[in-house]
Amino acid sequence: MKSKVFLSRKFMICAMVILCAMVSNISIAHGQIADKSNPSPLKFPIPKGISNQLFYLQRDPNTNTFICELNVDKNGDVDRKEPVLIYWVRYNIDGKKADLSYVQRKFAYGIQTKELGKDHFELRFVSHKELALYLVKDNNNKFHVYTTVNKKKMRLERIFVRIEGGSFWLPNVKYVELRGINPETNTVVAERIVV
Repeated sequence: MKSKVFLSRKFMICAMVILCAMVSNISIAHGQIADKSNPSPLKFPIPKGISNQLFYLQRDPNTNTFICELNVDKNGDVDRKEPVLIYWVRYNIDGKKADLSYVQRKFAYGIQTKELGKDHFELRFVSHKELALYLVKDNNNKFHVYTTVNKKKMRLERIFVRIEGGSFWLPNVKYVELRGINPETNTVVAERIVV
């Protein structure tokens, strides 16, 4: 029994280190120059048909996609305790929706939320609490997620983590790219942070 508990703890610690390394290598440094080289060799699908999708996250080495969706009740009201639903669409397996595992939820892709006011929430990834995201209702009664990277505000649509080589336990994260819309000009913006 003790050996099973030890192995379970050892697995949890290793998994936490790996997943945190993948996500927490995001370095938000003001004034850093974006790097447009080194695209992924994979062709990633764009999630479609998700009516309350806020943004999505993709990363090498496969096309499975992490979805952040607005959590609303049957009346269309946001769940104030859990405003965001998080799950995978397994494009490289069967294309179906799948829940995050316990380790993914607690140590990597889970999101902590804090209500700041009516229809205004702060969101932070459990593995990278430095990056603040804000879920806000706009003038058209639609919710969007906003963030600021390199002093540029954007309505977030996609996060991409480029991994090139390394191992399962120590992936080689090359960059993180955040893509969205500049809310002032309504133009597409992308900020790439080289790790």
